[in-house]
Amino acid sequence: MKKLISTLAAFTLFITGIFAKTVSFQTESYSGTITYNENAKLGDAVFARLKMKINKSAKKKNSQDVQAVLQLYKDNKNIDNSTFYFLNSKTKRQSMPDMLAGIPISTWFDAQDEFSLKIVFSTGIGPDQEVILPFDILDKEFEKEVLDLNEKNSGIRQNLGPERMAQIEKLNNILGTVMYTNIYSLKPFIKPVKTERLTAHFGDRRIYNYTNGKSSTSLHYGNDYGVPEGTEVSACTDGKVVLAEFRISTGWSVVIEHLPGLYSLYYHLSSLDVKEGDFVKSSQKIGSSGSTGLATGPHLHWEIRLNMAAVAPEFFMNDYTFNDMEIK
Repeated sequence: MKKLISTLAAFTLFITGIFAKTVSFQTESYSGTITYNENAKLGDAVFARLKMKINKSAKKKNSQDVQAVLQLYKDNKNIDNSTFYFLNSKTKRQSMPDMLAGIPISTWFDAQDEFSLKIVFSTGIGPDQEVILPFDILDKEFEKEVLDLNEKNSGIRQNLGPERMAQIEKLNNILGTVMYTNIYSLKPFIKPVKTERLTAHFGDRRIYNYTNGKSSTSLHYGNDYGVPEGTEVSACTDGKVVLAEFRISTGWSVVIEHLPGLYSLYYHLSSLDVKEGDFVKSSQKIGSSGSTGLATGPHLHWEIRLNMAAVAPEFFMNDYTFNDMEIK
């Protein structure tokens, strides 16, 4: 593996809450830039956008020959990988690939550890190259919550029956699906309901006390918005509905695909306005809030999954794809 050392320039800028860095590079055959958020809080994500230009003088190759992987390192050990996907695969600009990849940052990481990123790519012209990028994880405090469940919710939480297990398996299969050509939106997300009232937060450490005297612990995977039953719930950005049905634990539920491996989830609805296979636009109504499934009262549970892992929804309300970057 040959390390790419021909870095030409680097500059930093602040973009709507994400501290981003762009690094330029050049070889005899091609040039390009890498833009990424050089730090992230626990529970956030790191995204990198790779843009390249294949020189006309180089051996003619289609940009689809370009392959790239984003790697996350902790203490010099590779702990996660994500394959870059093309954002302009349907255009005729075959000599100018534009690619994106993202990796979720666990809430259980220790921010005191040393982290870094590496991008390894092959153009089909010459040997593979790699770029090592500095990356920091910032600490974040998560709340602790104890929930005393009634008999109904205790039963749902402890239900290990075949129907609920099949529903969990179906959802996991959906969230584990990465279709590299499914590019529906590069825009920042918007909140799915018009309220600032949060009754629970992403990353809360929860203890569930059951009516039979037993208890269990878990992580809260999304934000709970305290809204009255029947409140309009909207899609957070453009996408395709990949699940719209009643589930034992989450009630009436909707899952929307936005990018390869990136999904938004909406739980405990009282009614649905979409069906599986529908294409939706940002702010389009997809249902109404409720208290179906395991719920202690009317609310909307809004959750984001990246490569199956739950990620803080607030991260995606920024220009996380660096699509509207302006140098300030």
